[in-house]
Amino acid sequence: MSMDVISEIWTELKRYVNVVDRADAAESIVSVLIDHDIDADEIRTWFKGDSDIKTALTDYLSVDSDSDDYEEDEEDNNDDFIDDDDDY
Repeated sequence: MSMDVISEIWTELKRYVNVVDRADAAESIVSVLIDHDIDADEIRTWFKGDSDIKTALTDYLSVDSDSDDYEEDEEDNNDDFIDDDDDY
């Protein structure tokens, strides 16, 4: 499915989503697109006029970078426990 069709579907459907639920719906759309290997820049391009999608994408990317930072911290912490002495 092309991004222009996806963008048009979202534009039409969001009229039927309560305003208080649009952020969650936009997060779902972004998550599905990312899971299907759609690049974040492409999402920005196709949804440039949609504040809900832009906010959801920003949130998704910040959570993703936070999890990467956490994984790096865990790796660094695990290195502290390596004992190079073979004396047991």
